[in-house]
Amino acid sequence: MLRLGALPLRGLVLRGSPGRPSSTGRREGQESPPSHPEWKDKAETVIIGGGCVGVSLAYHLAKAGMKDVVLLEKSELTAGSTWHAAGLTTYFHPGINLKKIHYDSIKLYEKLEEETGQVVGFHQPGSIRLATTPERVDEFKYQMTRTNWHATEQYIIEPEKIQEMFPLLNMNKILAGLYNPGDGHIDPYSLTMALAAGARKYGALLKFPAPVTSLKLRPDGTWDVGTQQGSVRANRVVNAAGFWAREVGKMIGLEHPLIPVQHQYVVTSTIPEVKALKRELPVLRDLEGSYYLRQERDGLLFGPYESQEKMKLQASWVTHGVPPGFGKELFESDLDRIMDHLEVAMEMIPVLKKADIINIVNGPITYSPDILPMVGPHQGVRNYWVAIGFGYGIIHAGGVGKYLSDWILHGEPPFDLIELDPNRYGKWTTAQYTEAKARESYGFNNIVGYPKEERFAGRPTQRVSGLYKTLESKCSMGFHAGWEQPHWFYKPGQDTQYRPSFRRTNWFEPVGSEYKQVMQRVGVIDLSPFGKFNIKGQDSSRLLDHLLANVIPKVGFTNISHMLTPKGRVYAELTVSHQSPGEFLLITGSGSELHDLRWIEEAAVRGGYNVEIQNITDELGVLGVAGPYARRVLQKLTSEDLSDDVFKFLQTKSLKVADIPVTAIRISYTGELGWELYHRREDSTALYERIMNAGQEEGIDNFGTYALNALRLEKAFRAWGSEMNCDTNPLEAGLEYFVKLNKPANFIGKQALKQIKAEGLKRRLVCLTLATEDVDPEGNESIWYKGKVVGNTTSGSYSYSIQKSLAFAYVPVELSEVGQQVEVELLGKNYPATIIQEPLVLTEPARTRLQKDGRKMKEPFPAGQ
Repeated sequence: MLRLGALPLRGLVLRGSPGRPSSTGRREGQESPPSHPEWKDKAETVIIGGGCVGVSLAYHLAKAGMKDVVLLEKSELTAGSTWHAAGLTTYFHPGINLKKIHYDSIKLYEKLEEETGQVVGFHQPGSIRLATTPERVDEFKYQMTRTNWHATEQYIIEPEKIQEMFPLLNMNKILAGLYNPGDGHIDPYSLTMALAAGARKYGALLKFPAPVTSLKLRPDGTWDVGTQQGSVRANRVVNAAGFWAREVGKMIGLEHPLIPVQHQYVVTSTIPEVKALKRELPVLRDLEGSYYLRQERDGLLFGPYESQEKMKLQASWVTHGVPPGFGKELFESDLDRIMDHLEVAMEMIPVLKKADIINIVNGPITYSPDILPMVGPHQGVRNYWVAIGFGYGIIHAGGVGKYLSDWILHGEPPFDLIELDPNRYGKWTTAQYTEAKARESYGFNNIVGYPKEERFAGRPTQRVSGLYKTLESKCSMGFHAGWEQPHWFYKPGQDTQYRPSFRRTNWFEPVGSEYKQVMQRVGVIDLSPFGKFNIKGQDSSRLLDHLLANVIPKVGFTNISHMLTPKGRVYAELTVSHQSPGEFLLITGSGSELHDLRWIEEAAVRGGYNVEIQNITDELGVLGVAGPYARRVLQKLTSEDLSDDVFKFLQTKSLKVADIPVTAIRISYTGELGWELYHRREDSTALYERIMNAGQEEGIDNFGTYALNALRLEKAFRAWGSEMNCDTNPLEAGLEYFVKLNKPANFIGKQALKQIKAEGLKRRLVCLTLATEDVDPEGNESIWYKGKVVGNTTSGSYSYSIQKSLAFAYVPVELSEVGQQVEVELLGKNYPATIIQEPLVLTEPARTRLQKDGRKMKEPFPAGQ
């Protein structure tokens, strides 16, 4: 029991004792309804965990028509994190894709009571995020550019409107608000009970108490799920076990990177000024104060996010497991940890100073390293899915249930949500890393979210390239799937600090220098984070012909190929090299390594292909050497003839560079003359030093990924995750050249793509140029035409060749012609933009062909600029 009188509350009067939180709409003392008495020996899907996420998935699968859905809960529904949640619901999310999840959740919650007959206690008074600094106002403008092409309503409102909506505020520091109508809060217990009622209505079996005691994968890919009441044979298993998810994962040898965080909120008794209000207050988020506040009956509920130094993790649960029997318990409250936030809140909402606290809730919430949940099928284990790591489970539950249900039933994700892919983590994700990142993520809950944001806790991991120690003092490193990779390099006298901004910042000039380096001389870039797979065996060519929309390259050659979903969307982009008969090297981006590997492995198993698939990502380092002098530098280090006639564009060879064995591919994402050199990771330093020494006469230097992005945009190279993903098809993305609809193999997505082509496209990807002031497009900004939003950018950068901003964007087909004028919204201002003929700068192979034909061409980058 807390000794409440001993706490230095400085203005707050604490009464009562901690216990089960009281929430609008909750029926006090009501227990979970009795579980369905039946038992099933077989199930299509077994869901482990009866919190709001697991029950939502059961509801959605059953409603969509799946027979034999079984949910197993170890104690009772809502035990764990659901029952004590504050229940906030919001349309807002800084990420593009998760806005869709939030939207689907709220739209479900609005109709759930009518559908099921169960009260859900859903309140929608709206919410306001407060800006008290100019940087925060910029962030609101930045977020608004990403909102207008979504279905959710969101507005920036002035202080006068804020005071009208929330009259209890001290307005002294408030500059603006970000307002979302339709936001609010819901009773988590009642929500889960309503979803459970719906799941049962549509035929799902919810069984509790039924703790899972074993998981065994059978040779045919089905599971035996053991409980004390018997075993269930399941076609798939979904781990939705909340803070027990680690224990479930350990049953099959997986270490899910999760850790419980203690989150506190307090509830006040009736406040006269709140009771006197004629309408419910909007939910308030004081971002600089790092807390949320909402009305709870006639009082207020206040929940802070402490700094990473003060917040508390339940690390013992990671090392020793969750205590047996822990279910609907709470931790002892600790007001000292949140007093700084309480004092800020009392200054912002003065009525709090005389409020009585009647409830303190301190419960476990499960965090992943980056605060985002893990949702989807898991690489390396057949038919094992996860829906775990929900720091905000209430707002995610409805949308994630629908998302997973659609994916399970239709064989592909309904839209791109790779940021939630459980396969974004790997063996490099240690318990120490998870703890450091979860602490950072919790403490950074409300910090300003800049573009190109970097977070430094837990870094570096064991997954550093062979060049890390050589380069770390020369550059600003970025984090890519556990790897450290140079973003930009600095010279003596330049500002070396990490200075994120919504406008051009200290890396702008250095990146321009690196751009010129590659265009005029020769540059070296560390590309080791690439995902790298070796595929061989008697069926390797047949498997790849089934997976890829492009033809299989001939032995000794490379091409760009795409894996499509059954509906014809772009699941992945790969560089495919045919190294020897039946043996292939596949390269993908760092962020999609296990995402792509899982897709390949599942297709191999499903089709019964006799192949061997190896993930060699950590074994190989990669150096890119690019620029007009690349051949001259590398030729000094190898006896292999690198001339254009002998080592052609998109050719691959095994050779030695400086006596170091490499697989050399004549390709470069810069679009300039270049090679990618794949080699043993331990040889990276020696290879790099020999190349740099050999290139002194040519003025060789380093370049990073920011310059690479500027170079690839000028060449109109698409990027997976931006211009193409599971929301786009290759035809609208301008990838027709890489899609061979006439090849004999019936590759995945072929029939859907033929239908898409026959029906005609509704939008196209275009290149835009725009003259801005000190801000450049990043991607996901709104495209305007005649006062209406008609599309969105996908990526952007500054073009150092024409000194203008450059962007890719999707627009309606009727607005896709070269010369068409539109507008791009950046930080609250619309800038005129023009669709141009792509590419802005011809690639080196294209320029070489023109030269051989004797045709004149525009100089790609005039010397001296």
